[in-house]
Amino acid sequence: MAVLVTGGAGYIGSHAVAALLEKGEQVVIVDNLYQGHREALLGGKLYEGDLRDADFLSKVFQENEIDGVIHFAANSLVGESMKDPGKYYHNNVYGTLCLLEEMKKAGVSRIVFSSTAATYGEPERVPIDEFDRTVPTNAYGETKLSMEKMIRWFDVAHGIKFVSLRYFNAAGAHESGSIGEDHAPETHLVPLVLQVALGQREHISVFGDDYSTEDGTCIRDYVHVSDLADAHILALEKLRQGGESAVYNLGSGNGYSVKQVIDVSRAVTGHPISAKIEPRRAGDPAVLIASSERARRELGWTPRREKLEDIVKSAWAWHSANPNGYQK
Repeated sequence: MAVLVTGGAGYIGSHAVAALLEKGEQVVIVDNLYQGHREALLGGKLYEGDLRDADFLSKVFQENEIDGVIHFAANSLVGESMKDPGKYYHNNVYGTLCLLEEMKKAGVSRIVFSSTAATYGEPERVPIDEFDRTVPTNAYGETKLSMEKMIRWFDVAHGIKFVSLRYFNAAGAHESGSIGEDHAPETHLVPLVLQVALGQREHISVFGDDYSTEDGTCIRDYVHVSDLADAHILALEKLRQGGESAVYNLGSGNGYSVKQVIDVSRAVTGHPISAKIEPRRAGDPAVLIASSERARRELGWTPRREKLEDIVKSAWAWHSANPNGYQK
């Protein structure tokens, strides 16, 4: 029996593939390589194609005995989603519908879904828990929430059990240094800061230093990408053991400000890392921190790399060895 990982050549997907392989699982990967990288795969059987291609997807299910699905495949740039929401609905929502229909046809009844904290929108309280209201403030978050709801209705109608994992700020790289974060364009804070240390950009922009936080900059919850990968495997095991469908937050529970990330990066890299204060960005909440108590309690998930310094060190090991990402 094999685990199908959609979007498995992407940042988080490739780390999940690595973790599955370490557990001795057979892994089948579907990725159109639009954002993913063939070089990020440490093993498994790759099918290059799109979930929206019915013949292609049917072939994947027919040629493999699939036990469960871990679903990462999606567009994920917030800014782009606001400029082209149709692209996000077609790829994310319709792509997920095609996957669910094929799962139903093939009799595959377990799916772990890569969701996001963007489903919450502006938080009512901090830390955020799974029962807080979900009012996304961007099209990306709205499509992810739509995907969650669709999966839930497929459970009601067809018994496809699911775990949706809403995670906060993924960061870091595999401890082997063999895979890491490589986006184009890059939008995540940690790699952007490290690009300054590598001399690839002159400074890091800090969007607002007048928030109601201790140092005036936004606070976020950073969670190591390998800890996220571990959570997906634990969620799949829960479903294999007959567990009920559920939604879980994934975060370290620790909040770090933009200035703290820059300071830690300076210490880790030994570079001065110039920072420039810019105006606030619309829609940036002051504080986003997860309550992950439910995942810890029900999945037995224990993040092993909670310190920001450890997360940045692993990211720096990858970026300093691979300054151009997977392009040698």
